[in-house]
Amino acid sequence: MKNEKDCRAAVRDFCLQNRLLCPGQPLRLAAAVSGGADSMALLLLLRALQPEFGYTLSACHVNHGLRGAAADRDEAFVRQACGALGVPLRVFHAAELADTVDAPPPHAGEDWARRLRYACFERLCEEGIDAVATAHTANDQAETLLLRLARGTGLHGAAGIRPRRGCYLRPLLCLNRADTEAVCRAAGQTWVTDETNETDAYARNRLRRAALPALQSTNEAATENLARFCEKAAQADAYFAQKAEALLMDARLSDTDPVCWRLEPLAAADAPILETALHRLAAPVRDPEEKYIRLLAQLVQQGSGAVQLTGKVRFCAADGVLRQETQAESAGWDADAAAAFTAALQAGKPARMPLPGGKTLTARVFPADFEEKIQVVHKKDLKNRADYARITTLYAGLVLRTRQPGDVYRPAGRAVHNRLRKWMNEADIPAQQRDTLPLLAAGSEVLWVCGSGFAEGLAPDETTTQILQMEQET
Repeated sequence: MKNEKDCRAAVRDFCLQNRLLCPGQPLRLAAAVSGGADSMALLLLLRALQPEFGYTLSACHVNHGLRGAAADRDEAFVRQACGALGVPLRVFHAAELADTVDAPPPHAGEDWARRLRYACFERLCEEGIDAVATAHTANDQAETLLLRLARGTGLHGAAGIRPRRGCYLRPLLCLNRADTEAVCRAAGQTWVTDETNETDAYARNRLRRAALPALQSTNEAATENLARFCEKAAQADAYFAQKAEALLMDARLSDTDPVCWRLEPLAAADAPILETALHRLAAPVRDPEEKYIRLLAQLVQQGSGAVQLTGKVRFCAADGVLRQETQAESAGWDADAAAAFTAALQAGKPARMPLPGGKTLTARVFPADFEEKIQVVHKKDLKNRADYARITTLYAGLVLRTRQPGDVYRPAGRAVHNRLRKWMNEADIPAQQRDTLPLLAAGSEVLWVCGSGFAEGLAPDETTTQILQMEQET
């Protein structure tokens, strides 16, 4: 653990080495301040370095509105702290971004909160701020690396959090969490603790409370070593990125067709360069998880077939060419309409969406009331393996979409999951329908297939309080 003076010197050198800040540069800099120890240390250190670098410093705070009185307490704390330090503060509330970020879904988590924060940061830049400094530390770097490795990542993901990304600066990546607390204590600065950090409901919290301490018991410098590995990975990734860009330029079919590449030079490339090139192609379309890069690499080597990245976009290989195709028209149903349909599933009224061939997909959520005089559906119908599910057993992140690589499905009556592709073969689903068949999914787990029904384990029983019915109507 460094003392306050050493921390200030480390942040100063880190900013200069990574060109985050330059003395004399006219910069309007906003520090993102939640009120925790990391963000309070960020504010203190940037304030201490301000005379040398000459930037104009302000702070911003986002009240997500998810934690009730606790969130209001944090906002009041940040207001008081910034007032005492003489730092101008801009506070955002979720309602201000209603035109940019959707209302929080039930049980909104960190993903939604992060989208809201960055929407606020973008608004700041529209209002005249040049750069936003966030309080990511070496601990955040180590946690991010371990999470990505566990989920499956390549070299690009292993590079972790970069010191600069566009207008976002991370001056504290050279410090760990103990350092930021030391900075606050040395200045007599208190901080607040988000109570959600103490729960094991989030994967990052479980890793922070169990995995990292276990690694540090083996080596006290484990956090710093993991962060250092990210720097090495970033250097290697930058090298391969240059090679990948040259490969894509060489393989490009023509200057007038930006979505076609010759397979021959791609297939002949060294594996790390090919994987980096495919990462660059996939990144604008979706989060380029390692499994998708592997599937695309297999597609290149095979020279034929297709990989579906999203409901709209897929990559196809045929006749010596790799082509990116947008399927909004050919799929026969609108992905935006699918998103609206999914959002309406629990709205209390039937949600409907048109399907190809003049059919309509309808979803209804209703109470499981079996009194004969007011029943919505007969008990015997609830045994139907296709149409009904216990809504309380379903996941919060339901998405209506078409199939994607890695999808798994366990139809009613089956004891184990199967790859969706394998199940479609066994079920004799016509090949021309497979890319357009509507599915209800949570991540890669398919919970319902149009025409085949809900997965095993979702059938209503005597404990069911709400039922979801999915029905295809003519």
